[in-house]
Amino acid sequence: MREYYPLLVVGAIIGVFSLGFLVAFLTVKDKKESFGFDRHMKDGEIIRRLFKYAKPYWKSFLLAFFLMIFAIAYDIVSPILLGNIEDTIKQSFELGALFIRVGIYVGILIVSVVTTYIQAILLQKTGQKIVSGVRGDLFKHIESLSHEQLHKIPVGTLVTRVTNDTNALSRMFTNVIVNLVQNFLVIIGVLAAMLALNLELTLMILCFMPFIVLFTFIFRKFSRRAFRKVKDATTGINVFLSENLSGIKLTQIFNRTDRKMEEFDKRNEKVAKSRMEEIFVFSTFRPSVYMLYIASVLCVFYLGGKGYLDGTTFLGQTITSGTVVSFYLYTTKFFNPIQNLAEQFNVLQSAFASAEKIFTILDIVPSVVDEPDAIELEKIEGNIEFKDVWFKYTADEWVLKGVSFKVKAGDTVAFVGATGSGKSTILSLICRNYDIQKGQILIDGIDIKKIKISSLRRHFGQMLQDVFLFAGTVRSNIVLYEDKTDEEIMEACRFVNADKFISELEHGLNEEVRERSNNFSAGQRQLLSFARMIIHHPEVMILDEATANIDAETELLIQSSLEKMMSVGTMLIVAHRLSTIQHADKIIVLSHGNIIEEGNHFELLDKKGRYYELYKLQYERQKLNA
Repeated sequence: MREYYPLLVVGAIIGVFSLGFLVAFLTVKDKKESFGFDRHMKDGEIIRRLFKYAKPYWKSFLLAFFLMIFAIAYDIVSPILLGNIEDTIKQSFELGALFIRVGIYVGILIVSVVTTYIQAILLQKTGQKIVSGVRGDLFKHIESLSHEQLHKIPVGTLVTRVTNDTNALSRMFTNVIVNLVQNFLVIIGVLAAMLALNLELTLMILCFMPFIVLFTFIFRKFSRRAFRKVKDATTGINVFLSENLSGIKLTQIFNRTDRKMEEFDKRNEKVAKSRMEEIFVFSTFRPSVYMLYIASVLCVFYLGGKGYLDGTTFLGQTITSGTVVSFYLYTTKFFNPIQNLAEQFNVLQSAFASAEKIFTILDIVPSVVDEPDAIELEKIEGNIEFKDVWFKYTADEWVLKGVSFKVKAGDTVAFVGATGSGKSTILSLICRNYDIQKGQILIDGIDIKKIKISSLRRHFGQMLQDVFLFAGTVRSNIVLYEDKTDEEIMEACRFVNADKFISELEHGLNEEVRERSNNFSAGQRQLLSFARMIIHHPEVMILDEATANIDAETELLIQSSLEKMMSVGTMLIVAHRLSTIQHADKIIVLSHGNIIEEGNHFELLDKKGRYYELYKLQYERQKLNA
């Protein structure tokens, strides 16, 4: 019995480690709410959904699998050849037989290297196509979300999902999946070869399998937990950077750079701590598997050497020196895939954590969608009607309360009122940026919910108070990447008085627009926005505070542009400066979500109501400024 004490000592050490890991597994609980999870998805669900993206490329994966068979032949056959060479040299040395065996060994090695290279190239190309599909679907889905939904999700979060998280999936498709299959096949092939070679030593190796499964199961939990923390921390710092780099000028103006640095340090520290936890988990798992490998090698040498020296047999099988060599190599071949699985497990958990985040965005159901029987509108006249419209952004806080009015085709209608009265909300509802809770909005007598959203918005030209210009050129910002000639572009620019400042630019229409368009003034941005709207020939034009934040000279240009655009089609205007809407066909005065006055400029002045008070107040203010 004493001769088996070394094996009992090895078993006791492994048992102590297993007990420690079990205690840790049972005592540590996930607190999902502390991680800020959007949801919790099972691995099976993630795999099923990712498989849909990989399914169109099944032929590429089948070819990769076929090449894999040749690649793993070296791992399975080489130990037997080396063991056979050992027995050949020891028993009856024949140079010719040795050369044959060495030649076979080299041939198998060359085939394995070549097929592995081809397989890697094939998988990289296929993986990138799959990830491009995921990234495209994600961006397209984000575009389909309503304004309300987009306001609830930080821009930094969306950027992280489209970039960082899809990159994690790329590694999974190009590397992890095939390696997992390859390592699994190597393990099966090695086990089959060991069983054929010597049953006693194979059974001894299999004694370590329950511990491998146990360690993998336990560390799966800790690895998944660590990677989720890393993803949440990375998202948090990206959101912080997206917001604060955009507003860094304000931070500098108010001398709050030190305070922002403190906030950044906290988020940066959170990322560092989550990374350290990830490293700790992995640095524990890999050595644990390596410990099992060393223990199995010791047992192979002990039992194999003892069996060889004693000349013992097991079920008619004897142990030779070549058997010991082959089993030593097979033990390495057996545990190498398992240790590789530890590294692949690292990437796999990262990919699953990223996939969980991606699918969280993809599972957001757009709140504004086409009705099943929605129609296309080739052309509209521009008649608009609100019938008892009620709308609220948040529960129990109505922004519009039973609003009803009509706009005739070709008319110019202006909305005025205090901040929060519902002016801009009305303009957003017409284009279905939001959906109303009660009532009905009609375009040419058709409920807008019965019109396809893309078709509806195609007939509208919108100009917001905060003009956004994309990084690119003046031309690309006017046409928004549609095919328009320079003459068409300049014609639109002349119509809105934007041609003068464009002609003074060094490169004209090809002038670069930098990020956040900081090389153009507010007035120039407004004029470019006018040109952008006019060049697409909308039947209905919507202008929300078009004259806000501009100088007097630019206001005159915009006023002239407005007067010309009033003849183009139906126009809806929101303006605080009443001087810009005096020529409107109808002016609607709002207060707390209700229409309190309607009429043209002179009719409302005669009523001496709310509009008269606003006009008188602005007139007196202009006199003081003058």
